[in-house]
Amino acid sequence: MPYIAVTALSHVGLIREHNEDSLVVGPWTLCATVTQNPQTLVFPLGRPLVVAVADGLGGQPGGEVASALVVRRISTLGAALDGAEALGDALDVCNRELYAAADGRPELATMGTTVAGLLVLAESLLAFNVGDSKVYEVTWEGLRQLSVDDSPPPEPGRRTTSVVTQTLGGTRGFSPVVPHVSTRELSVGGRYLVCSDGLTDPVPDEAIDSLLAVHDDGKAAFELWKAAIEAGGPDNITLALVRIGE
Repeated sequence: MPYIAVTALSHVGLIREHNEDSLVVGPWTLCATVTQNPQTLVFPLGRPLVVAVADGLGGQPGGEVASALVVRRISTLGAALDGAEALGDALDVCNRELYAAADGRPELATMGTTVAGLLVLAESLLAFNVGDSKVYEVTWEGLRQLSVDDSPPPEPGRRTTSVVTQTLGGTRGFSPVVPHVSTRELSVGGRYLVCSDGLTDPVPDEAIDSLLAVHDDGKAAFELWKAAIEAGGPDNITLALVRIGE
């Protein structure tokens, strides 16, 4: 019987004082905390399953509150999502609830978060994001980024940028979002990576691809985390590996 295996971890890294990333895998959430080891969950293929990472905005208040609110809301809505329109509506709900939660609470003003993930359906898979957290497909030809970065091109001589042009929440006045959503046919054997920029900023795509070429599931998650730590662990590291098995 076809199934979905999801291996996930979240870690504070070496520089940050606390974790502002959160994670949702179907009904399971991990909010602004740390896993000691990669955790693998297995689900039957057929019912909608959302796997997503939310990265609370650093340098602004309440990043961990924002990311947790978003993944918990996605968790409650995920089983009813049946396509791109429903997914877009769910992200709009998340955005509005962030602004509502911050209203009248100065300590949470401008709190916000990115979000990126996959909606796995019986015969198709939707990649989505708001912000600069990423979704990749792992292919024989190398990593293929499915998400669309909401950020300007890096400055000359730099590989990354910390500027984000669209987030859920993040401003004092309400700002609507236009999520990036793409749909592709589901295939058995497909592998995907969903992650925050705590992985992709310090670890180049080529290095991620090399690790995923020889490792899968728990071992792959550990080696990706290890690569980010060895590169200095400058930010929170959260990732989920998704594999369609049979």
